[in-house]
Amino acid sequence: MTTVPSELAVETEAKGALPSGGAPTPARRVLHSLRTSPGAIASIVIIVAIALMAILAPVLSAITGWDPYEFDPTAIDSDLGGLPIGPLGGVSAEHWFGVEPGNGRDIFIRVAYGAQVSLLIAVSATLVTTTIGVVLGMIAGYFGGIADQVISRVMDFLMAFPTLIFMIALLSALPAGNRPALLVIVLSIFGWPYTARIIRGQTMSLRNSEFVEAARASGAKPLRIAFREVLPNLRGTIIVLATLAVPGYIGTEAGLSFLGVGVTPPTPSWGQMISTAVGWYAVDPMYFLIPGTFLFLTVFAFTVLGDHLRKALDTGDAA
Repeated sequence: MTTVPSELAVETEAKGALPSGGAPTPARRVLHSLRTSPGAIASIVIIVAIALMAILAPVLSAITGWDPYEFDPTAIDSDLGGLPIGPLGGVSAEHWFGVEPGNGRDIFIRVAYGAQVSLLIAVSATLVTTTIGVVLGMIAGYFGGIADQVISRVMDFLMAFPTLIFMIALLSALPAGNRPALLVIVLSIFGWPYTARIIRGQTMSLRNSEFVEAARASGAKPLRIAFREVLPNLRGTIIVLATLAVPGYIGTEAGLSFLGVGVTPPTPSWGQMISTAVGWYAVDPMYFLIPGTFLFLTVFAFTVLGDHLRKALDTGDAA
């Protein structure tokens, strides 16, 4: 006997329920929403491809035979001021994305290592700022009182600064050694208040919920309630904030490197490559276009994915 599924069953399965009729879960709803969105799928593909390129940069260097710091004088024409030999900035079987004018370094390998540096700094800064912002935001929002006043005033103080100017000033004054670690620290100092402010507001709206009151009535300690009861209900917000923070830090790192206070030469960096390419864009536009395209695609993909996650989580909460 053949049975026809009811409209309710079809609708439930479309929302992320188990085919056997199990209850839909927020995770399944989010995954279903992402799978049915071409923009989200394209963003994930771009992010995975660039992440793999960054992780496998040493392998790619071994395959191509070029080091990110190695000069190739045979790939440039010294009589023309160091312009790459060949079309499209020296693109060839030997140099897949061409070479840097003036020194002949392989652009593909430097872009791969630049992705490694940019993603490492952005992801590290996101982890630090998210952790600090979530912890302090929850303490301020749940406990209130003096704790809230102190944390809120510190947030207001840091958010009142013209961030970019103070980042440039700090990085200009600090020594050049271990620049990626310094960038993570500086980005984290000015970045955590934005996460903390949102988490504080969300926590304040949850601290008088029924499940929190039930936990209080059972004798649970305040810290346990905050991190065992309230925190799980903030995971959607935290995921979206972290996803949207990564492209912001990638762009900030690139901007600081472009201005000469970020990653210092000869360490590869997309912002640094774009800065160097400015003087060559009229005669070798590929040198400017390639790192600029990778920077744009990475920031755009993370932004689109974060936006789709936010919409999917909002839909799941509404359901």
